[in-house]
Amino acid sequence: MDRLKPGSAALHQPALEPGRAWPLGAHADAAGVNFAVFSAHATAIELCVFDDTGTHELARHTLPARSADIWHGHLRGAGAGLVYGLRAHGPWQPALGLRFNPHKLLLDPYARETVGQWDWAAAQGGHDSAHPDVLDARDNAAAALKARVVAANFDWRGDTPLHRPLRDTVLYELHVRGFTMQHPGVPEALRGSYAGLGSPAALAHLQRLGVTAVSLLPVHQHLDEERLQGLGLSNYWGYNTLGFFCVEPRLASSPAPRDEFRQMVRSLHAAGIEVILDVVFNHTAEGDHRGPTVSWRGLCNSSYYRLNPNHAAHELNYSGCGNTLNLGHPRVLQMVLDSMRYWVQDMHVDGFRFDLAPVLGRQADAFDNTSAFFKALAQDPVLAGTKLIAEPWDLGPNGYQLGHFPAGWLEWNDRFRDVLRAFWLGGDCTRGELAMRLCASSDRFDKQRRAPGESVNFITAHDGFTLRDLVSYNQRHNAANGEHNRDGHSHNLSWNSGHEGPSNDATVNTRRARLQRALLACAVLAQGTPLLCAGDELGRSQGGNNNAYCQDNATSWLNWAGADEALLAYSARLIALRRTLNPLGERWFSGAATPSGRPDVQWLRGDGQEMQPPDWNTQHPRVLGMRLNRPQAALLWLFNAGAQDTPFMLPAGPWHSLLDSGDDQAAGQHEGRYVLHAHSLALLQEPHR
Repeated sequence: MDRLKPGSAALHQPALEPGRAWPLGAHADAAGVNFAVFSAHATAIELCVFDDTGTHELARHTLPARSADIWHGHLRGAGAGLVYGLRAHGPWQPALGLRFNPHKLLLDPYARETVGQWDWAAAQGGHDSAHPDVLDARDNAAAALKARVVAANFDWRGDTPLHRPLRDTVLYELHVRGFTMQHPGVPEALRGSYAGLGSPAALAHLQRLGVTAVSLLPVHQHLDEERLQGLGLSNYWGYNTLGFFCVEPRLASSPAPRDEFRQMVRSLHAAGIEVILDVVFNHTAEGDHRGPTVSWRGLCNSSYYRLNPNHAAHELNYSGCGNTLNLGHPRVLQMVLDSMRYWVQDMHVDGFRFDLAPVLGRQADAFDNTSAFFKALAQDPVLAGTKLIAEPWDLGPNGYQLGHFPAGWLEWNDRFRDVLRAFWLGGDCTRGELAMRLCASSDRFDKQRRAPGESVNFITAHDGFTLRDLVSYNQRHNAANGEHNRDGHSHNLSWNSGHEGPSNDATVNTRRARLQRALLACAVLAQGTPLLCAGDELGRSQGGNNNAYCQDNATSWLNWAGADEALLAYSARLIALRRTLNPLGERWFSGAATPSGRPDVQWLRGDGQEMQPPDWNTQHPRVLGMRLNRPQAALLWLFNAGAQDTPFMLPAGPWHSLLDSGDDQAAGQHEGRYVLHAHSLALLQEPHR
C-alpha cells in the first residue's frame, strides 16, 4: 500500500523501517521519526504524510510492524515539523462496535500539535448521515485535522515544581481567556491568552489576592459542537476534548501555543503560584454513534469507548456528552496516564482537576476506588506529589461519590456549597448541618479516614451563578444560550435579596454586599481547602446566566472596569487571615480536652450557652457561635444569617475583633455583648496567654 502522490519530492525512500512499539505517538530521533499507534482490531494502519500546511498528501505508507496491538514504523530522514494523519483498515460492523473506515483521515490520539481548521462537513462522519449503520465512502482528508511532529526543547530556566503544602493552598478557578480579555493592564495583543495570564498585571492581581494555585478551565484542544456553531456560539468552557496532549491554540497570542503555555507556567511559578489543569478524561469530542470520526472511533471504537452491552452500536453515556472513555482497557488507561505525565514533565503543571471523575474508577458499571486507574496513579513516580482533585459525580449508576475517592485525593464538596448557600440565603438548613460543613464534612471524609484538607470548599464555580448573581437572582436567565432558558441548574439555592437583577435600592445592595462577604468568609476560613471562582472577589455578574458555557463575550469575561475594590480588599484580607491563623486547623475535632481544660471546639447559642441536642436540629434562629480552644489563643467565630441585628453574649474575658463582615470599622476589645449585623459574621480572638 506504500505509494507516493504524483509530483512529490519530499519522501523518496523505501517502505518504513519497523521501528519501535514505544513510546506511543510520533517522536523524532537522530535518524527520523518513530510512529506507534494502538488498535486491537485493525487489519492495517496507514501513515499519510502531508505538506507543511496539511493541504497536499505527499506520501502514504503502511506501518510495517505490529507488537501486542501496537502498530509501528520508523520514517528515516523525517523530523520535527512533519505533518501526518492516519488511516485504519478493518471491519465495518457497527453492531459489534467496529467502525473502521479507511476513507477517513484520523488524528493521532497522541498528537502534540494539530494542523488545519475543523469544519462540520458531512464527510467528517464515518457513517452515512441518514443511516448511522452505513459506511460513508467519501474521503475527508481535505477537511480533517492533521498532527505535526514537535520538538521537545524548551528553556525552563531552572523552573521546578512548587509542591505547596495542602494547608497553605488556596485554589482560584479561572478561564485563561476570560480572565484577561478586558484587563486594562494587560497589553491588548496579549489579552485572552496564555501570555496575558502570565503578564505582570495578571500576576499582580493573583499575588494581591493571595491565592496559591490557579485551576484553569480546560486548555486541552477541543471542538465546538455543530449545534453551537450553527447558532454563532462556541464551547467557551472547553469540555469537549479533541487532543489530550495538545494545547488549545485559540488561547494563544502567538503561532507557538505550546511554548507560550510553558512561558505562562514559568511566570506563574516565579510568582509562587501553582498551575492545576481541569481535564476531561471521561469523554471525547466524537460524541455518540451519530458523531464525527475524528480519531479514537476510527482507530478502535470498541476499545476506546464503553459500549452498550445490549446494543454495541451505541456508546454508554455516563458523561452526558454522548460517549464514555473506557479506562478499563489498559491502552486507554495508558493514554490517560501518558497525558498526565506529559503535562507534568513537558509542561510543568502541578496537578489536575478531573471532570466527572467517577468515570475514571468504574469497573464495568460500578465505581471502585481501588480500580486500575487509582492503583496505577498511586505508584507512578512522575505523578507523585501532584495535586489530584475530583469532581466526585458523573451520570452513571451510583454516580454520586463524594468522600469515596482514595486518601490523598481532594474532592469538590457540593454539600458544603449547598448547605452554606441554604444557611445564608434562607434555604432549608439546620445549625447542625452548618457545623458539619464548616468542619470539613466529617460525615463524608472522616468516616473514610481522609484528611480535612481533602474537602474542597466552594460557594460558586464556573458552572452556575457567580457570587454576585447568587444574591441577585431567584431564577436563571439563560436565553442567550439558545435553549429557551431550559439549560442550567434550576435548583440554585439563590436569593435575589428582595429584587430580581440589578437594583438601585440601597437596602437591597447593602444586603447583597453583606451576603457576599459572609459567604466568601466561610469558603476561605472553613476547615478544608478553599476554592474561589475568578471574579467573585470583584463582584462579577453574568446577568443571571447560570450556564455560560457558550458565552465567549462580556457575559463571561471579567469586568475589571466595574470591579468592587472594597470587596477585593476584603477578599485579600480573608486569605491573609487564613494564611496567618488557619483558624480551624488540619485535624479533625474530637471534643477532647485541650491544655486549657476545654474541649477543642465548643458550639454556642446566641445567649452564650453551649448548644444542646435540641438546638442542632432547628433552623431558627440562624445564630450560633463556634469557640476554638487552641493552645496559643482561643478563637470565636460568630454567625448571624438572620434579617435583624442580633446581640451575642460573649464568653468571659476580653475578645479582640479580627474580622466583621458587616462592619469594616469593627476593631478593638469586646466584652459582654457583641452586636452581630444581619447577614454577617465575625471572628474574634482571645488575648494571647
